[in-house]
Amino acid sequence: MAGLLITLILKLIKTPGGLILSGLFLGGLVIGIILLGCLALSSLVRLFYRKISFAAIFFTITAISLAFFHYRLYSPTLKIIVPENYSGEVILVISNVAENVLTVDNNGIGYIDQQTFGRTYTRPVVVDRLGKQMDDLCIGFNASSFWVKGTACCLGGKQIHYLSFKIATQDATVQDQDDLKQLTELVDTSLVKRYSR
Repeated sequence: MAGLLITLILKLIKTPGGLILSGLFLGGLVIGIILLGCLALSSLVRLFYRKISFAAIFFTITAISLAFFHYRLYSPTLKIIVPENYSGEVILVISNVAENVLTVDNNGIGYIDQQTFGRTYTRPVVVDRLGKQMDDLCIGFNASSFWVKGTACCLGGKQIHYLSFKIATQDATVQDQDDLKQLTELVDTSLVKRYSR
């Protein structure tokens, strides 16, 4: 159980927080609540299973709870392939694809499924089509959250949801692209999943 707790704390260091609180602080609060809840549940279970020691019940329930929390914190590390010498915004649009399209087009647009959209918070690995690492040129949203979660309007009267970040040029500038209102003109409309406003 100690190993599970240590790996969970290491994962919380990379987890985005909320407002001004870090992911480690918020996750620490959740771990504290889990431990207190497990203590209470173990006491209740002990009433029915007197032959089993309290410590065995507590460690079993705590290990299961921490493993579940570990699973809920899972975030895939995406490997995104961009065009050679690309700079600007990389946009991953929620779509109906069976497999994520992480090789973005010349406009910086790729396609991901709903599950990937909901679970992704870790910084991606970014390379160009020649295999050159571009991680050092990636610019996240802020210190606690790398990805921007946004919406663009409207495609057939419905919104498009996406994740995005920026890639700077070698001289650390970001080429601004046109406003995201034009995202609806750049996406492959047959792949995009649409949401009511």
